[in-house]
Amino acid sequence: MFKGLGIRTLITVIVVGVAAVFFLPTVIPEIPSGLQSFLPKEKIHLGLDLQGGMHLTLEVDTAKAVESEIERITNELRDTLMDKRVRFRGLEKAQGDSISLELPGKEASDALTRVLRDSYPDLEIKSSSFVEGRERILLKLKEARAEQIRKAAVDQSLETIRNRIDQFGVTEPEIVPQADNRIMIQLPGIKDPRRAVNLIGKTALLEFKLVDEEGNVEEALRGNIPPGDIILYGSVDEKGTGRRARVPYLLKGRTLLTGSSIEKAEVKISDRFGEPYVAIKFNSQGARDFDRITAENVKRRLAIVLDDSVYSAPVIQERISGGEAQITGRFTTEEAADLAIVLRAGALPAPVKILEQITVGPSLGQDSIDQGILSTILGGLLVVIFMIWYYRLSGAVANLALVLNLVIILGVLAMFRATLTLPGIAGMVLTIGMAVDANVLIFERTREELRTGKTPRAAIEAGYTKAFLAIFDSNVTTLIAAAFLFQFGTGPIKGFAVTLFIGLIASMFTAIFVTRIIFDYFLWKKKIKTLSI
Repeated sequence: MFKGLGIRTLITVIVVGVAAVFFLPTVIPEIPSGLQSFLPKEKIHLGLDLQGGMHLTLEVDTAKAVESEIERITNELRDTLMDKRVRFRGLEKAQGDSISLELPGKEASDALTRVLRDSYPDLEIKSSSFVEGRERILLKLKEARAEQIRKAAVDQSLETIRNRIDQFGVTEPEIVPQADNRIMIQLPGIKDPRRAVNLIGKTALLEFKLVDEEGNVEEALRGNIPPGDIILYGSVDEKGTGRRARVPYLLKGRTLLTGSSIEKAEVKISDRFGEPYVAIKFNSQGARDFDRITAENVKRRLAIVLDDSVYSAPVIQERISGGEAQITGRFTTEEAADLAIVLRAGALPAPVKILEQITVGPSLGQDSIDQGILSTILGGLLVVIFMIWYYRLSGAVANLALVLNLVIILGVLAMFRATLTLPGIAGMVLTIGMAVDANVLIFERTREELRTGKTPRAAIEAGYTKAFLAIFDSNVTTLIAAAFLFQFGTGPIKGFAVTLFIGLIASMFTAIFVTRIIFDYFLWKKKIKTLSI
């Protein structure tokens, strides 16, 4: 404890002054221009329950991520076996996380074993059987690798969604994993919930595939799809109607390029039609791949596919070496901007499903703020009245410490850009009671010392000294509880824990340190002989 009254007063002024400086932008709507350069610009951020917004719980389809990996390995394995001249038939992705194929004999079987050992260590033979002299093999992804893919899908989805929300411009979002494959999202202050849901939930898997010019779309729609081809749909304008018609495309199943090669995506306006489109620029490797693809397929149609929907399928007129392309599709400016965001942030590794969606209106949030402020004022007012009635002028000293305690709490919240929630306000109300609890212990101990005949100066000295351990013990145990609430709690629980933690430290500072300065000033400097307690 600092003995010098001047030093202790200076410390108090600095602590309270800094807290007040950080708190001022929250209570002053318009900061004078002359003070803007001196005051911080950050205000206390309000949580979802106070300013309205949206709460989402998402489930990541991790099984789909495993299936996508199996599909990629299937295409690679087909090319590898062809390059090594291994005879096979019917190589395709089976149900779940398996690959099926047929081999003509032992030589091909031995060759497949060598290929798996050298190039595909994550695959293992699940079953083998002989049908009409051919060996039918079912390959399976090892469970350790499948679990790794599932975990990576959740982690990557979390990061991708965070990037999208950051570019969307939501202040202080909360995005945390839950259980094995779920993600909890809170978006305070969101104005357009439907747009936010579309932006967050869009898989945004961008693929470039060749159109099968030789295949017959009508035959494919009847079920006669050529091996290695797929049918996807897009939309085109119906002449003279202004409507969009759904059109099937017969595409090569192999993906030539994906959105993972995109370096930049931005919205531009077409000079010819005045419509927005998304201009994309590939990274160095993507530019080389795009250059090779366009060089090898001049006069063929290249489909631009986003989430299994064909946006356009232009004819490659010439080799494109700049590494740039564009996506058109009769977008509004807002739709084009959202598409650019998801392309920049990257595709989700697996689809996500919305399990829970709660929207809190700003009017409900304002009601919460009003009721929270009212409860704080009423609780504080009752404490102030009781302290003055029961402890007289000493109670007024405790009330001053209580006011400074609230200033410090709000200043620290603003300083560290913490989010104030409705449970946080509850923590502040609880802190009001605990803030005077320390002074009650001190004052009661001081009264006992006065009854023994000690002078006011000696009674105050004994009151603070002997009550300190009890105050310290009770506050430390509560601090430990608040720390555990913050560590293991989520959302509202964390908001309560943060405010309670800050409030406890501030109350110990004001109740023990600040009030002692006031008593020392009057008893030592002013030589007061009586104590109003």
